[in-house]
Amino acid sequence: MPHKMLKLSTLAILVAGASQASAAVYDIQQVNENSTLVDQPYPVQSDRALTYVSTGIESSGSDASCFTTDCTNNTYKVTGQALRGSQGKPLEETVAYNANEQHVNNESSLWNYCSYNLGYESCKDWAKREFFGVGYTDEQEWEQPGLGGLQKKSAAWIKGYSSNSQGLVDGTPVTSFASDFSKYDGSQKGNLGNFDGSAEESIDSTVNGVVGDFVYGITSSALFKNDHGNPRAFDKRGFVNAGGNDVSLDPVAAASPLVSNMGQTQANAGILFNDQLLVVGSSAYSPSFYGKDGNGNLRQDEDKLPNVEDILNTGTPTLDFNRFKTCATDSSTNLYANWECQFSTFANEAAFWLVDANGDVKPGSISTGSGDKRDGLAVIDRDNEDLSFQASAKSVALVNGLPLAAGYSTSNVRDDFYAMQAAYFKADNAGLTSWTRTFVPGLSIKPGDDRDFTYTIANAVNNQSMIVGDAKGNGEKPLRAYVYKIGDSNAQFLDKLVPNLFFKDSNSHASAVNNHDQVVGWVDTTNGTKVERKHRAFTYIAGDAQGALASKKAWLLDDLINDGKQDSKANKYRIINATGINDAGVISATALYCESGYDNTSQNSYCGGGNEVEKYVSVKLVPKNTDATIQPREKQEDEPVKRSGGSLGILALTALGFIGFRRRK
Repeated sequence: MPHKMLKLSTLAILVAGASQASAAVYDIQQVNENSTLVDQPYPVQSDRALTYVSTGIESSGSDASCFTTDCTNNTYKVTGQALRGSQGKPLEETVAYNANEQHVNNESSLWNYCSYNLGYESCKDWAKREFFGVGYTDEQEWEQPGLGGLQKKSAAWIKGYSSNSQGLVDGTPVTSFASDFSKYDGSQKGNLGNFDGSAEESIDSTVNGVVGDFVYGITSSALFKNDHGNPRAFDKRGFVNAGGNDVSLDPVAAASPLVSNMGQTQANAGILFNDQLLVVGSSAYSPSFYGKDGNGNLRQDEDKLPNVEDILNTGTPTLDFNRFKTCATDSSTNLYANWECQFSTFANEAAFWLVDANGDVKPGSISTGSGDKRDGLAVIDRDNEDLSFQASAKSVALVNGLPLAAGYSTSNVRDDFYAMQAAYFKADNAGLTSWTRTFVPGLSIKPGDDRDFTYTIANAVNNQSMIVGDAKGNGEKPLRAYVYKIGDSNAQFLDKLVPNLFFKDSNSHASAVNNHDQVVGWVDTTNGTKVERKHRAFTYIAGDAQGALASKKAWLLDDLINDGKQDSKANKYRIINATGINDAGVISATALYCESGYDNTSQNSYCGGGNEVEKYVSVKLVPKNTDATIQPREKQEDEPVKRSGGSLGILALTALGFIGFRRRK
C-alpha cells in the first residue's frame, strides 16, 4: 500500500514547513491594556477580561515605507476602545446598524434586524446578547443580565449606568470635555442636575484618531441626577483634545433647543489643513421622530419610542409619545425633566469642524441646504415616516490642496424611498463654504424587494482619490467590499477582483486605504449558512507592489505574520479585523490572543486544546524590510468546534463589521 506512505498528516506538513528558513512579512506587536474599566463598579460581577479593539493608526506623515527601512522601534500610536460587554447600539454608528428607520430600541427590534439582514438561526440568542449583555442568564435575563447591552443604557434614567466602553490611545484611557461640568454649554445646562465625582464612571467613549497634538473621537454625556431621573445631556458627541484644551463638537445647525442641547455629532476622521485639525463626521439638524415630509406635512413615527415594558419589564413609569413630541415642538420644555427626550432620534448631515491649537472651533456643513431640507430632501420621506435624511463623512484626504471627504448621503430612490448611498464630497474652495456631492457609481439601489442593496457606504479615501467601502445586499445578501477610483466608470467588488480569497456570497468589509492604495479590512473565511461566520483580516494591493506583496493581489494578514514556527510570538495571534493603515504600511488590527500559543500554526487551531481562554486584543502590524516568504496557514478542514473564551463572538463585536465603519488611513 505505497499510497499510505506518501500521505502526511497536517501536523507533519506544518513541522516540515517550520524547518525551512523563512521570515514573515509583518511583525506583530500587542498594544498595552491599561483601561480603568476594570476598576469601576458594575452591577454584574465577572472575571471576564475586557475586550480591546483597535480603531486606527497614527499617520506616518512623510516617513519612508517600513518595507524599505527598519521600523522596529516605530512610535505610531494605535487608537482604540476597551469594551466591558456588548453595545446593542454601537457608539460609532450614526444610526444603529445603518438601519435608517432607527427602530433598534428593544430586544424584538434587534431580533427583527438580525432575522432580516443576517439570517442566523441563532438570532434569538444574538438579540438577547446585544440587549441584555454578554453572559446573560437564559430565561432570567431581567434578574441576571450580562455585561453591557442596550437594556442598561435605555434604563439609565431609572437605574443609573456604569461605563461599558472607553476610548484609548496606545492602550491608555483618554478623557474628554464630557468629564468636566464646566465644558457643558447647552442652554438647558441648569436643568441637568448634579454632576458628582462618579460622573466619569457613566461615560462611554471611543477614540478615532490622533493627528499631531490633536486627539479626536466620540463620547456620551456623563449621567446627571435631578428630581425627575438620571438624564444625559446628549447621547453622543464628537470631541477633540487639543493639547490642554478639550472641546465639544456641537451640532452645526442649532435650529431648535432639542438639536442644540441634545443633538448628536460624530468625529470620524481628521487631517491637518492650514495648521488646524479638519475633522469630519455627522451632525444632527432636526428630530426624525416628528417632522416635515417631502410634501411639507408633519409626520410622526411612534415606533421610535420604546414601550416601558421592553426596557424595565414593568408598566411604570410610563413612556408617552405625546410627551415625546413636546421634546421637538415646545421650546420652553425642560428637556431633562422628561424621560422620553432621552430617546430622541435625529436626521443627520455630513459636517466638519476646524479646530486650532487653542481649542477654538469653526463648524460647517458638508451637506447642502438648510431648514427642513438637505441636498434637496426633506427630513422625513413623504411615503415612509420611518425613513429620514442621513448623511455622514467617514474619511477625508487632501487632493490638489483641497479636502475630499467620503461617506454617504441620502438618495430618493426613483422617487420611491429614502436610502443611504455611498458618496464623496469635494470642497469647492479653501474656505470650505461649499462642497459638491457625488454618488459612487456602480452601487445603485433599486426599488422593490429584489433590489441589489439595502445601503452602500464609503469608508475611506486617500490622496490618490481612491475610495473603499461596502455595499450591503438586500435582506440576507452579503456585505461586499469595493474599491473605486474617482473618474472610473464603476466601483469594483473585491469578490470579483480576487475571487480566490473573497469567495462567492462571502461577507467582506474594507475599512481603510493608505496613499499607496493598500487596502485593509476583513473577509469571511467560512461559508456556513444561517450562522455567524468566522472571518479574518485581509490586505489588498490595489496599486503598486509593496515589498513582498504583489500588485492586484490579496492575502489574509494571518498568513503574512506566519513564520511557520509553532512556538513563535506570531502563533499566539489570529487577526480578525484590520482597521487602519498608514503610508509607512503599519496596520492597526484586532486579534484573538492565545497566551500559551495555538496548538499548531493552522488557521483554525485550538488554543490549549480548546480549553484555554482566548482574549480580544489590539495589535499593530509592522512590515519587515527583509526578504520574506509568504506562508499561507493550513486551512485545517476539520475545524475545531470547541472554543473557550471569546464568547462575544466575532460578529457580536462587529455585527458584519459595523464597529469598523470608520475611516482609518
